[in-house]
Amino acid sequence: MSISSATPDQAMSVHGAPLPDTPIRTLVLLGASGDLAHRLLMPALGKLLDAEPQRRDLVLVGAGAEDWDAAAWHDRLEDSLTKGDVSRETIDALLATTSYQRADVTKADDLRRLVQAGEAAPALYFALPPAVTAKACDALVDVELPEGTVLVLEKPFGTDEASAKALNARLAGLVPEDRTFRVDHFLGRATVLNLLGVRFANRIFEPVWNAGHVASVDIVFDEPLTLEGRAGYYDKAGALVDMIQSHLLQVMALVAMDPVGSVSAFDLRESKAEVLRATRVWGGDAALASRRARYSAGSIGGREVPDYVHEPGVDPARNTETLAEVTLEIDNWRWAGVPFRLRSGKSVGTQRKEVVVTFKPVPHLPTGLTGTCEPDRLRLVMGPDAIALDLNVNGEDDPMGIDHVTLDTELSPGRLPAYGEVLAGVLDGDPLLAVRGDTAVECWRIVDSVLKAWAADETPMETYAAGTQGPEGWPV
Repeated sequence: MSISSATPDQAMSVHGAPLPDTPIRTLVLLGASGDLAHRLLMPALGKLLDAEPQRRDLVLVGAGAEDWDAAAWHDRLEDSLTKGDVSRETIDALLATTSYQRADVTKADDLRRLVQAGEAAPALYFALPPAVTAKACDALVDVELPEGTVLVLEKPFGTDEASAKALNARLAGLVPEDRTFRVDHFLGRATVLNLLGVRFANRIFEPVWNAGHVASVDIVFDEPLTLEGRAGYYDKAGALVDMIQSHLLQVMALVAMDPVGSVSAFDLRESKAEVLRATRVWGGDAALASRRARYSAGSIGGREVPDYVHEPGVDPARNTETLAEVTLEIDNWRWAGVPFRLRSGKSVGTQRKEVVVTFKPVPHLPTGLTGTCEPDRLRLVMGPDAIALDLNVNGEDDPMGIDHVTLDTELSPGRLPAYGEVLAGVLDGDPLLAVRGDTAVECWRIVDSVLKAWAADETPMETYAAGTQGPEGWPV
């Protein structure tokens, strides 16, 4: 078993030397019979092997509570890959080497058997509920892990700041930090590079990317989707934990960080950590700096949606929010005084997945020009990625008038789905897209005060009809 006592990120040495070339050849999928594996992970793996056929010697070991024989596992895998539009060549290659074992992943003996099922240094992917993952990590203490073993965990990473620290301590006793992949599939490699490209490959943006020129930043992820059968997880998490605590804070860190010297795991993750360490709720008052709401019955796209509390699997006593908004401040030189508003909701009428940077008004509009001079806005749209710049220009009919126009273009979508990019990083031992342990703790620190204020009912629970943009009076 490898014990880590090094700095938070060992992906690069202090001199920038790359990691040893230790690609993973065995992927052990814990929870292989579950929805996450079937719907997302296995199709993404198939797409990765289609794009890079040299990886088809990968050995996939499935593990789950179901008592499946080889035929049942093959049928399940083939169904998932076929629905994911994976090539026949890749499907045949995976079926030729894959195996399935029934296992209780909270028991050391079962985990030891899975670790020994393939070549040395496997990747153990925990496609499991967080509580089960934590118990499995406890059991791994009694398992001798080959050097180079990788652990892959799905969010949430803990349930608060204290539990995230405890989980980090447990993981550090199993493998080094650079072999621990905390997955945030929301930020695939293409989206990360698109954000960095817009910021750092264009001289017109970086000089004004600060409090001297930016009035506010909004990071919004609103979607028309309802629970879609996920009440078992979502009703315990809510919009704040499901999206803002993890995904949107990671996006904010990319948007707000200082320029990096290189697009490496060390530089990128350290710059993001600096931003998160400086982040606080606006004004230090979590109750006033946040809003929450829950959808009531309504209609989306012609489909009738029931009141959230009447959705199957929902416990009304939990008082779970489906729309959350938190305003944050970054207490550093670059961003002092600029509000960062993070918002995410379900059952919202119009889908929005974007970062909106609103610039301060011009100091003076020359006398003689007429019309409304609105603030310039840069919109960074995610999934599919695009960029739009709202500008003031002279009017078409009246050259002395001011009109508002938008310049926009689509950005590269990347060659793989987000989970395919995550799996590529795992198999290559590249933690560029992984969430580092200390930043996982910081994300909980930032939202813990909001969760406490909500638990004490210091922030009222508002309502909005499904299919609308949220409660009346909320900014959109």
